[in-house]
Amino acid sequence: MSDLQISLLVVGVVVVGAVYLFNWVQERRLRRRLEEAFGPEHDDVLLKTPPSSRQEQHRVEPQLQEPAELRGATSADSLVETSAGSESVVPGTPAGTSPYEPGFDAAIDFIAEIEADAPIPDAVITELLNKIAVCGKPVRGAGCSAATGRWEDLGRGGGNRSTSLRLAIQLVDRSGPINPAQLASFCDAVTNCARRISARVVLPDVQAAIRLARELDGFCADVDVAIGLNIVAPEGRNFSGTEIRTLAESAGFKLEPDGIFRYRDEGHRTLFTLDNHEPAPFIPEQVKSLSTTGVTLLLDVPRVAGGKDVLNRMIEIGKSLAQALGGRLVDDNRVALSDSGIGKIRQQLRDIHAAMGARGIEAGSARALRLFA
Repeated sequence: MSDLQISLLVVGVVVVGAVYLFNWVQERRLRRRLEEAFGPEHDDVLLKTPPSSRQEQHRVEPQLQEPAELRGATSADSLVETSAGSESVVPGTPAGTSPYEPGFDAAIDFIAEIEADAPIPDAVITELLNKIAVCGKPVRGAGCSAATGRWEDLGRGGGNRSTSLRLAIQLVDRSGPINPAQLASFCDAVTNCARRISARVVLPDVQAAIRLARELDGFCADVDVAIGLNIVAPEGRNFSGTEIRTLAESAGFKLEPDGIFRYRDEGHRTLFTLDNHEPAPFIPEQVKSLSTTGVTLLLDVPRVAGGKDVLNRMIEIGKSLAQALGGRLVDDNRVALSDSGIGKIRQQLRDIHAAMGARGIEAGSARALRLFA
């Protein structure tokens, strides 16, 4: 080998060694952070395979299927393990959680508490809010005013003058359950903030929170059903965009900028939608030139209250639109929707609502809107 080849080989070995050393140092730092949040005696939960996201699952079409078996409802509070301790970081659920605190729900949130002897500076609160905002799940915070003793939403630089803070990160949404790294990042931000101002911090049991998140996500996946009705054009014919828009708006829909017709109630809440069966959305400026082989009516079951009446209204409108367009009302397999098929849909809707109610997650409630966002 020439001197040049030997030199290049040595340089390559040094570079590879440096990269390996850098990765080793980063891994050690991450492990220390996880141990601070999870406790050194726990298993390395980052090595456990998390369940797949609900976003990876296909839409459930209930029209011609038997109702899926739903998992038994279990009280969310009963799954949260607490233990007392004398350290500055105390596992357990924050005591005295009041119902009027803004945006907190112990059934679906991991809630941490910071208690200081003096008002916490706005700059510290702002920094903490910025850090937890990038943890990967919805977060919220409240401060107890030193002057009034009332809990108020935390605003960045809002002059809350709080001596106590409550910070929460949501355990589950439609992207799936919170993962250990996200929860570790949240705990890390909270504990570091408390140490910086010599305050006390209370954290729930993180292992119990991870178990709860996964179990709750499994339940949500079981009831996360969308009921779809399709109106298809006869063979060799398309529906025009202008015709669809005229009939849809007459039925009470409004075409919105994202290209979807929405049927809303008096409170401006979406009850169901009308969308193109084909990929192209109904962009308002392009509707006149659009044609399609079909449209889809869709009811997002967990997010809509009064599901029985809403479903009946959607079926009624679907039949009316199909007749006016000269099309057929079918399921996703293009099978004509019969009275028997509609009966199965209604029964599955009742089963889902019963399961959600037993779990304390009523369809269309604030809790359901957060879980199924």
